[in-house]
Amino acid sequence: MTAIAFVASRTEGAQQARQQMIDRYGDHPPEEADIIVAIGGDGFMLQTMHRSMNLQKPIYGLMQGSVGFLMNQFENDELDLPERLARAETAELHPLRMVAQGESGAELTALAINEVSVFRQTKQAAKIRVKINDTVKLEEMICDGILLSTPAGSTAYNLSAHGPIVPLGANILALTPISPFRPRRWRGALLQCDAKVCFEVLDHYKRPVSAVADAFEVRDVVEVSITEAKDVTLRMMFDPEHNLEDRILNEQFTI
Repeated sequence: MTAIAFVASRTEGAQQARQQMIDRYGDHPPEEADIIVAIGGDGFMLQTMHRSMNLQKPIYGLMQGSVGFLMNQFENDELDLPERLARAETAELHPLRMVAQGESGAELTALAINEVSVFRQTKQAAKIRVKINDTVKLEEMICDGILLSTPAGSTAYNLSAHGPIVPLGANILALTPISPFRPRRWRGALLQCDAKVCFEVLDHYKRPVSAVADAFEVRDVVEVSITEAKDVTLRMMFDPEHNLEDRILNEQFTI
């Protein structure tokens, strides 16, 4: 029998759903489980993926939150969880690895499943130089920020910033400006997944910038380097009728 670890967000509905699942199917520590079932919304799913990254366990999400693009539907009366897990399709993802250098010269590293973004910290717009594979592509961009998104994250903040939706398996990353002032008409770029992206912060004392990898923030950065973490593989499980590839495709036709 499949050993399942049930984890849930702190909301009352998610906690009640977790207890119902434990009463019905039992519970195991994540370290000893075959599959981790995350009950909540997309934010909690990202937290679970970060927390269990070293365990290399597949994660199946059940929707009990406000946003559930990464989750499967929770239908308690009809839920036969072992059967659904046996039928589920697995999507493999590689996160982005961010190396952020601060004003002191210290470097901090973090992984991002959705996106790495840089933002202005004050009322003044940021000035950022963009380099791809050690070649300068934008000498100076004046903006609120810029982000690099994975395919899984392309329907999140990237889409809100008018970036493109990227299908899974396309081996493409989306580079998207956030409220660009100059060059005003630059709308971003699509990059190969093995591209090395570097954001150099210009005039950083006057125009301080933060770097964020999903929910991990580093303030007062002077340079941010991003590569795909090929050495890290995340596995997410979806019901066949609602797999992630179909959701990304359907999102492109949502009006």
